[in-house]
Amino acid sequence: MPSKIEIGVDIGGTFTDVVCRTPDQPLRVMKVATTRADPSRAVLTAVNDLKETAGLSPADIARFVHGTTVATNAVLERKGPKTGLLTTEGFKDILEIGRQMRQTMYAAVLEPEVPGYLAEGAYRHEIGERVAHDGSVVRPLDEASVRRAADALAAEGVEGIAICFLFSFVNPDHERRAAEIIREAHPGIALSLSCEVDPAFREYERTVVTTFDAYIKPVIDKYLANLEAGLEQAGVPCPLQIMQSRGGIASSEIVRQRPVRLFLSGPAAGVVGAQMVGSAAGIGDLISVDIGGTSSDIALIREGKPLIRPEGYVAGYNIRVPMVDVNAIGSGGGSIAWIDPSGGLRVGPHSAGSEPGPACYARGGEEATVTDASIVLGYLDPDYFAGGTLKLQPELAFKAVEEKVAKPLGMSVEEAALGIHRVVNTQMTEGIRLVSIRQGYDPREFALLPLGGAGGIHAAALANELGINRIIVARHPGVLSATGLLSAVTEHEMSVAFNREVSALDLAELGEALKGLDARCAVLMDKEGVAPEDVEIQYFADVCYVGQSHYLEVPFTPEKGVGETLHAGFQAAHRRVFGHATEAPTAIVNVRAIHRAGGEIIIDKEEAVAVSDAAKGTRDIIVAGHEGRVNATIYDREKLAPGQTLPGPAIIEQADTTTLVPPGWNIDVLDGGTILLVREGAKA
Repeated sequence: MPSKIEIGVDIGGTFTDVVCRTPDQPLRVMKVATTRADPSRAVLTAVNDLKETAGLSPADIARFVHGTTVATNAVLERKGPKTGLLTTEGFKDILEIGRQMRQTMYAAVLEPEVPGYLAEGAYRHEIGERVAHDGSVVRPLDEASVRRAADALAAEGVEGIAICFLFSFVNPDHERRAAEIIREAHPGIALSLSCEVDPAFREYERTVVTTFDAYIKPVIDKYLANLEAGLEQAGVPCPLQIMQSRGGIASSEIVRQRPVRLFLSGPAAGVVGAQMVGSAAGIGDLISVDIGGTSSDIALIREGKPLIRPEGYVAGYNIRVPMVDVNAIGSGGGSIAWIDPSGGLRVGPHSAGSEPGPACYARGGEEATVTDASIVLGYLDPDYFAGGTLKLQPELAFKAVEEKVAKPLGMSVEEAALGIHRVVNTQMTEGIRLVSIRQGYDPREFALLPLGGAGGIHAAALANELGINRIIVARHPGVLSATGLLSAVTEHEMSVAFNREVSALDLAELGEALKGLDARCAVLMDKEGVAPEDVEIQYFADVCYVGQSHYLEVPFTPEKGVGETLHAGFQAAHRRVFGHATEAPTAIVNVRAIHRAGGEIIIDKEEAVAVSDAAKGTRDIIVAGHEGRVNATIYDREKLAPGQTLPGPAIIEQADTTTLVPPGWNIDVLDGGTILLVREGAKA
């Protein structure tokens, strides 16, 4: 029995993906239906299935890594508990005041665009205290007011409290003392301190992210506690590790301290998986498109590294947490097609999910979805969906598309299905343009890497629309997010406000600030069991023009000439993002240290057989731009051999996904089983 088993589990809206890695053996992949009421149940079901079907003992599991959407769902569905907010006297309404910017300027009815629901007015309390901008104490902390506020909030059933005092990022003593008082009186209440969650200037943004942290902390704590208890009961001895929004993993114990960093946990794992596959294929410039049942997550990888943005956008709110730059749109295999009041065809953002699922699932769903359209167009084998674990009912797919789309629009079922695909593909291409063209990158210079259960079906259509000539199909694209979990680095990041003009930067002062950050990161890496000599350290600064409201992240090393390096790096980043730059003076806003360790490229051990055995037959399919039906060869992905080149049209089937290769594209099978689709006439 293998002594080192590694498990990666990624929970999606429709399926929970599982990858099992054992020494010198092929990867085992599995998809189980997501249990929305309690996502941890699907995880434990997968562990039990591995035990029964593969004979793997849970006691031999040495590593268990998890990507979760629980934090995001708690915000999207507003299922967080009652949350309190303590602020400096006179500032309790900052959560409602927000900023002047609005996303919907021309709506007939304007709705609040600030997350006031996080801590309603009755649960916000002002505390007597005041710290000046230089950290000096203007008014000592009124400890009695802290006790009164905590008692009142506890009596209201509040489960989490955010503490956000003015200039605590310069002097955190008042916040930390307030936390001590509350913990002594009410140890069961979760606390989030802005000096720990987001020690940076801009009061509204700092209050928002800290309150979000307090809002989801009880939810995350309960979920992870249930999962850990279930794993322990199942006999899994190793600690649970969780993917963070920035693309690194950390222990469950540590991520509970700042759960706000889990918002892009699942999508970040997909980007890490795409990065790994691109590196193995020698291609560093990629656009990854993770198409699941509910949504599509799009990211750009430049020179082998994913873009990181300083703040994310979740449920309509900007949250100042470093995240992999993922553009999530409500388009996936389960997205529902519908007719708007003007008679136009729309797809999504509503999804059939896994319960009841698309009509072809035969679980009670009656709406036409993208998956149903794929059945009508001939792309999916009803008997081999999810490796044959779920038998689809094509007659239900035809009925749904006909009744919900074809008849209302006066067209054939096939035309309606093709229309559904055209609409959803257009939405995805616009999402790709947002992460590429909008940020100064030409998508034609990148390879497209599809992942997720539906990625391979749509990849060629997206590439055709964008002028992309290469598509990389991973060995197991349908579960690449779960594979990415196992290849990710252990990572911890700390930042601190450091307001200095770049031209007047004191290297010794900067060194002291970085020394403090390194010490805090070192404590966390030690808790992860990582030896100091195995840690890689990187430094970044948030830089802006003097007087500018927003900043860009610039890497640096703390050595002589760092000021010139930061100024030049910011100029280049500003020119790329905004199309221009000036010689105006620049300033540092924050500095951060990132400590990383581990990470590897996972290569499947499986040996392919001769390509002559790969063809399973043919099927007539409908492809945009081609009249009538096109006869496509069906290939078994397991039997494709490295070095083979095959022409389209073709359909490549495997247990975790299906890949459509339309006319005009060729299949190149690379070493390791990765497939490169190349447009005819283009160089591989």
